[in-house]
Amino acid sequence: MKQPTVEALMNDMVKWRRHLHSHPELSYQEKETSSYVAAKLEGFGIEVRRSTSGYGLTGILKGARPGKIVVLRADMDALPIQEENKVEYASTKNGVMHACGHDGHTAILLGAAAYYSSRRGELEGEIRFLFQPAEEVCPGGAVGMIAEGVLEGADAVYGLHLWTPLPVGTVGSAPGPLMASTDEFFININGKGGHGGIPHRAVDSIVAAAALVTQLQSIVSRSVDPLRPAVVTVGTIQGGTAQNIIAEQCRITGTVRTFDDESRQLIRRRIEEIALAVAATYGAEAKIEYMTGYPPLVNDEQEFSRFKSTAPGALGEEVQVVTLEKLMPAEDFAYYLHHVPGCFMFVGAGNPDKDAIYPHHHSRFDFDEDAMLHGIKLLIAMTDSRLKEITEE
Repeated sequence: MKQPTVEALMNDMVKWRRHLHSHPELSYQEKETSSYVAAKLEGFGIEVRRSTSGYGLTGILKGARPGKIVVLRADMDALPIQEENKVEYASTKNGVMHACGHDGHTAILLGAAAYYSSRRGELEGEIRFLFQPAEEVCPGGAVGMIAEGVLEGADAVYGLHLWTPLPVGTVGSAPGPLMASTDEFFININGKGGHGGIPHRAVDSIVAAAALVTQLQSIVSRSVDPLRPAVVTVGTIQGGTAQNIIAEQCRITGTVRTFDDESRQLIRRRIEEIALAVAATYGAEAKIEYMTGYPPLVNDEQEFSRFKSTAPGALGEEVQVVTLEKLMPAEDFAYYLHHVPGCFMFVGAGNPDKDAIYPHHHSRFDFDEDAMLHGIKLLIAMTDSRLKEITEE
């Protein structure tokens, strides 16, 4: 097979990305996406192993000589959003859209697979191209694939995220904790319904819920160590059916973000304590459901050092390599890093000149496709560095 350069793969990556963008699939429904990726991998002569816990799959490429194992991961799922972009590759599915860059991640990893498949004769070791489903919803697709053994024997794992808050021409990461854990809470306040004009014979769940929303804001400011970043956000409050009826039930839902287990457990405990106490103060009852989501994403210190040392040479002087501040969004790539040393990296993809200005999960989200060239170069540089380091040991 002729060995394509990274630059020569750019047109293919754009084509693949736009096909995927036009045909998005929600979490745990990525059947056609998975088939599309599998066909490409098989066309490259790469062995494909399909997951049994979803539509994930792994491409296995073994070099001509033994060595260590590097895992590269991309996510494939889209979001339940109606796309408003007027582009030729806009979503063809009503209410479903790639609004987070996963189509680009998948295209980049396909590009890396094509690159290495043509170089297997000079490859020492093994590369696994892991295409994961269901990153956008808990419990996420990573856990099931890990349980199936995709990381068995692996020496390093790398992943990236196209990121429009960073301008194209910038890449970044950080040592240690980079992205937050994500937990969710659901609180039902149960009171006693009644007539709006006779409030003393009722227990107003909305009044209790309103007080609870206010009290929950004190957790971060008064219970959490101020040197430890944390967020408690109430996202919804729902109750009542008419203006003259005292609502018997009101429901509050929200999210919690932290970077360490001590703060994570403290906030959960305080939410439960405050909910019960505030509800009781108003004569109501609180029923609390707490869902533990993704853990914090913690990069390996040495692998971050690899990123800092290899990225400049791989990307050239026109690309800036930065150390990022902590980010409150969460990622189930965190689970891989619990098992194998690795690094998660952000690739700048914002560009006002190409209307790539909208935030992730927005109905007009898009990214500068030039960022995909930076992404594939970064993955290849990290992989080559790790394999070269091993062969010299």
